[in-house]
Amino acid sequence: MTTLNKVVYITGGTKGIGYGVAKALVDAGCRVAISGRNLDDAEKAARSIGATHQIIGLRSDVREACDEIEAVNLIIQHFGQLDVVIANAGLGKFASVDELSVDDWKAMIDTNLTGVFYTLKAGVSELKRNKGYFMSIASLAGINFFAGGSGYNASKFGVVGFTQAAMLDLRDKDVKVTVILPGSVTSHFNGHVPNAEDSWKIQPEDVGQLVVDLLKMNRNVLPSKIEIRPTRTK
Repeated sequence: MTTLNKVVYITGGTKGIGYGVAKALVDAGCRVAISGRNLDDAEKAARSIGATHQIIGLRSDVREACDEIEAVNLIIQHFGQLDVVIANAGLGKFASVDELSVDDWKAMIDTNLTGVFYTLKAGVSELKRNKGYFMSIASLAGINFFAGGSGYNASKFGVVGFTQAAMLDLRDKDVKVTVILPGSVTSHFNGHVPNAEDSWKIQPEDVGQLVVDLLKMNRNVLPSKIEIRPTRTK
């Protein structure tokens, strides 16, 4: 089995997709940093996955550019390099557009979209230096609109467009870029508590396996946009 010798930064890595991706990458031989807005939660999640020579937890709010810059600096201090950045942090607030609050709109745009820019901006110099890889976790809501999803759709449509444009900007600078669009995933998203009824959904470790597979692909191959769905609808 091929062992990946990469240093990876994952935002929003304390639970759900981010946690599943972190675990899969540690199992594949990567050294990983996960971040969240609460340091205790990030460190606790990291300890549950592996030892500090394999994974660390950091506090960072992706809505703040300075936080992401500091997180990247800490990763380089701890691991000596940064090869892969995965912008995963996100949230959803759902309401009819006439009832959606300004605060909820701003929270989604600042976290889901501007946060992805801040994360890439903080790490892009290292990615160019190391011929690295940037991935964003969007959603099928980034290509399919639905009632009650105006703010969430706007943020995720933006992530898809931003990441695809970034791919064109960076591909000739030896940085690979992929946007991943999951459908229904078992997670804590929007206050959901995972349970047995989620068995039909994509599992966080499935997204983790996809990320591992992408990192193992030939440098000359770039799947720039990947849609993933549960095999069944229920």
